[in-house]
Amino acid sequence: MNVLRTPDERFAKLAGFAYAPHYATVADGEGGTLRVHYVDEGPRDAAPIVCMHGQPTWSFLYRKMIPLLVAAGHRVIAPDLVGFGRSDKPTCRNHYTYARHVAWMEAFIEAVDLRAATLVCQDWGGLIGLRLVAAHPGRFARVVAANTGLPDGSGLPADAGPALRAMYDAVPLLDMQGVAASFADPNGPPPFLFWQKFCAETPDLRVSDVVATIARGPLPPDVARAYDAPFPDDRYKAGARRFPLLVPLAPDDPAADDNRRAWQALRRWDRPFLCAFSDGDPVTAGLDRRFRDEVPGARFVEHVVIRGAGHFLQEDKGDELAAAVNTFVAATPS
Repeated sequence: MNVLRTPDERFAKLAGFAYAPHYATVADGEGGTLRVHYVDEGPRDAAPIVCMHGQPTWSFLYRKMIPLLVAAGHRVIAPDLVGFGRSDKPTCRNHYTYARHVAWMEAFIEAVDLRAATLVCQDWGGLIGLRLVAAHPGRFARVVAANTGLPDGSGLPADAGPALRAMYDAVPLLDMQGVAASFADPNGPPPFLFWQKFCAETPDLRVSDVVATIARGPLPPDVARAYDAPFPDDRYKAGARRFPLLVPLAPDDPAADDNRRAWQALRRWDRPFLCAFSDGDPVTAGLDRRFRDEVPGARFVEHVVIRGAGHFLQEDKGDELAAAVNTFVAATPS
């Protein structure tokens, strides 16, 4: 497996992110190893809050939340998924699969010996993190799901896969502004198909442009630089380009069965489960209903709506999300 490692100088003097790097080593699935970076702040004897990011961001996304969580007495662990942040980056897109991402993070939580953890997960942080909760429930005390889901093709006909794949082939390649506009068009093709095609095929996938287009308000130049820091050039972006195509939208997707099994486990999860979705995310709007309806631990929790935030609610309203997490943890002692 050919792997790139972003030079350390790319991460020097980032805005609001002066955290010492920590690393764990995991098997790459090809006979070698990968280095996984994580932030580790707060008292080491405190139960950890594990903050998992999605695509195409990295642990920098949690920079507004980490100090507020630590100030409340928590240990905060924020890993970078393989292919993102300061973690190693395989260069071949085919080396990234949903199952491998889960396996890499399973190895990570074992390497840091995660116990009694609170999972805070957004975007792909939930698609991976909730699989970890389902497979290793003894390592987690509670869950905060924020603008995420666990798709398994439910609600679609069993033969929907070929039609979705044909639609993907037919939709045009849009720029980032066009992709964002597609989510507001109720009469067009499924907008996620435009996002998949954009990430896979656009000549210039600039992470800061993605965040700036979706976030509520422009990014300051130093913040934009930090989002782009992990990716010196396109060779480093195989994971960012591949991730959207791994989402199991159709029932016949290779990962759909694994997610259906994860849902079976979540339907037995009776520990606290909080939904903290924003009111302005067209990507995940409504996905919290399934958690509230099907996860026992979500039925007796006062769920939270983060107002005035879009998909990247940590960027838009990180202080409010951190406050919701602190309140939730305090109200649900292990």
